Amino acid sequence: MVTTPPAHPHEEDYLRLDLQLCFSLQAASRAFTGVYRTLLKDLGLTYPQYLVMLTLWEHGELPVKGIGEKLRLDSGTLSPLLKRLEAAGLLERRRSPADERSVTVRLTPKGSGLRERARTVPHHIARAVNMPPEDFHTLRTLLATLTEGLDAAGAAPCGTT
Repeated sequence: MVTTPPAHPHEEDYLRLDLQLCFSLQAASRAFTGVYRTLLKDLGLTYPQYLVMLTLWEHGELPVKGIGEKLRLDSGTLSPLLKRLEAAGLLERRRSPADERSVTVRLTPKGSGLRERARTVPHHIARAVNMPPEDFHTLRTLLATLTEGLDAAGAAPCGTT
């Protein structure tokens, strides 16, 4: 059950769970993951695997490091995802001839073909979110601004600018 926080909380109320932005984001993320789990089951993908596929559908062949940067994932998290997608025949990994330390990832024909089946996923998500397109866009913009601010705050000690 979702409760609406008071418009003007008193100082002592700031530690209420329903006033924590991080909790609201976590709850929304878990709800999204549940909807995606159902939608992606027919595609044989988990949500993190879907994100990898989205990245490759959009950008084509990329080094593992580039995928990690776009998805904000470290190699320890990304490598098992790539291995499972490769085992499913959706992508292939190759060492770069120019730099043996660099591994490049590209879609297989099967992985490219899955894109067509995935086209309906964003429409189902938009329906599940149930908000006007302009609110959806505003929310995405606000979340990008929030992420940038948090990244900057993580780079500098509190109280410094």
